[in-house]
Amino acid sequence: MSTLIASRRYAAALFSAAEEGNFLDQIVEELNVIKDVLHNSRDLVHALRSPLVKGDKKIHILEEVFRGLAGEKMFLFLKLVAHKKRAGLLPQIIDEFQILLDEKRGVINVDVVSATQLSDEQANDLVNKLAAFTGKNIRPKLSVNEEFIGGVSVKIGDTIYDGTISHQLQMLRQALVSEKA
Repeated sequence: MSTLIASRRYAAALFSAAEEGNFLDQIVEELNVIKDVLHNSRDLVHALRSPLVKGDKKIHILEEVFRGLAGEKMFLFLKLVAHKKRAGLLPQIIDEFQILLDEKRGVINVDVVSATQLSDEQANDLVNKLAAFTGKNIRPKLSVNEEFIGGVSVKIGDTIYDGTISHQLQMLRQALVSEKA
């Protein structure tokens, strides 16, 4: 089974249990803490992924690291994941859990690349227009690419809306070349 499929299954199981048991908010908070710890500890991630570290040792490591940071239900999940030899997938499981949570809450991630830094007012206006366009809550990721000359490129899922000057010039160039042929 691929790691992506396994990660999705564990995330879906945790999400379903948390939702049915009415402790989803608690799990979300605890997963955010776990994600931060994993993000800041390369050694922990390597230990959890290592085939040389046995499942019982991984359970012990998880208990030591997350004692006081996670509740009993989260520890049961962490023990299950370690027992099933999937502790190394924790970062991916957390990412998949976040995707499920976003779907439930109607949140989509949007990449916005502009030629210059957008002001707060411009960014808020753009986010509000994108929210109205999609009918969902927007989690924007703003960045700058000075090669655009001007304009904005927006990526929503697999769709890119490219309103940059460099893109328009490229389209004009292609149109002129095709007319010559």
